Amino acid sequence: MDRKVRVAQYGCGKMSKYLMRYVIERGGELAAAFDMNPAVIGRDVCEIIGGAPVGVKISPASEAEAVLKAVKPDVCIIATRSTMAELKEAFTACAKNGVNAITTCEEALYPWNSSPDITKELDELAKAHGCTLCGSGYPDLYWGTMVTNLAGSSAKITKIHGSSSYNVEDYGIALAKGHGAGLTIAEFEREIGNYNSLSSDKIKALVEKGGYIPSYMWNQNGWLCEKLGLTITSQTQRCVPCTYKEDLHSQTLGMTIKAGDATGMSAIVTTETAEGVTLETECVGKVYAPGEFDRNEWTLCGEPETTVIVNRPATVELTCATIVNRLPQLIDARPGYVTTNNLPDNAYMVKPINFYVKSK
Repeated sequence: MDRKVRVAQYGCGKMSKYLMRYVIERGGELAAAFDMNPAVIGRDVCEIIGGAPVGVKISPASEAEAVLKAVKPDVCIIATRSTMAELKEAFTACAKNGVNAITTCEEALYPWNSSPDITKELDELAKAHGCTLCGSGYPDLYWGTMVTNLAGSSAKITKIHGSSSYNVEDYGIALAKGHGAGLTIAEFEREIGNYNSLSSDKIKALVEKGGYIPSYMWNQNGWLCEKLGLTITSQTQRCVPCTYKEDLHSQTLGMTIKAGDATGMSAIVTTETAEGVTLETECVGKVYAPGEFDRNEWTLCGEPETTVIVNRPATVELTCATIVNRLPQLIDARPGYVTTNNLPDNAYMVKPINFYVKSK
C-alpha cells in the first residue's frame, strides 16, 4: 500500500492507550475514535495516549456507524468487552461500511464454538460488504501459535497442558466480575460453579444458546484443534474459585474482598479428540495478592516432553502489539469472519504498517 493505513479506535479505555500509540509509532494514521464514557467524549486522543494533539476527537459510540461511513478507515480496532454478544453492534457497524475490524475480545479469537449464530451472521455481513472481521491479542500467540509452533518439533503428542494467569485488575470491571471476583463462595457456586457437573453435550448446547458464558480456554481449545487438525469429540469446563487468606482491596471493583471470598477463578477446559490428543487448559483470572504475577506455562506431553514458561509477561502491551502487528494480514485476508488460525503466523514489523499490506 502506497499510503498510510488509516485506523479507527473503538473503545478508549486502558488498552487503547497502547493500541493508538502503537498504530502511530508503526506509521499508521488515526482516523477516528469512539467511546461510551462521557468523561472522554470530545477530547483529543492525545489525552489518552499522551504527547501532542493528534487532531482526532473521541466521538460517542452511538455515532460510530455514521462516522465510519464518512471517514472510511482501512481498519477499526475494537477494545471494549469480552463476548461476541457485547461486540455484535460494533462489528456490525464496521461490516456494514466495509471496514475491516479486529478486536481484543477474548471470545472473538474463535467464536464458532461459543456464539455460532452471531458469528455466522457477522460472517455473512462481512462477506456481503467485502471486509474481514477477527479477534486477536495475547492468546493469539501465547496460547496459540507459540503452542502450535512447538508442536512442530514433537514426534508424538498425547496431551497438551496449558495454564495462564492474569490480574483482573488490569482489564476493567466487566472482566473482574465475569471471573467472580468479590463473590462469596456460596454466590460463586450458585452463579458460576453450578455448571461444573454438566456433560459435554449439555454444556455445548447451553453455550451455543447463550445460556452459559465459557472461559477463554473454551475458545482457545477450538482454535488449537482447528490449527492442529484435531477433531473434537467432547469438551467440558470446570470453574473453581480462587481465595486469599487476608482481605484484598480491588481498585477495579471499588471494594475490599474479604478473606476467604472469591478473588477470581480458575477455569479448566478439557477437550478430547478423535486423534487421541487431550487438551487440558486452564486460565486463572483473579485479583492478585502481594507477590503474585502473571505466568504462562504450556507442556506438550509425548516424545519428547516439552515445557515453556513465560513469567511476568506484559499481557496488556503484548495484547496490543499483537493486534497492531496483525493489521496487514487483516486487510489482506479474504472477506468474512476469519479466525487467526487461518492467517499466517504473526510477525514483527520493522517498517511502517502499509509496507506489509499487499492489497491496494
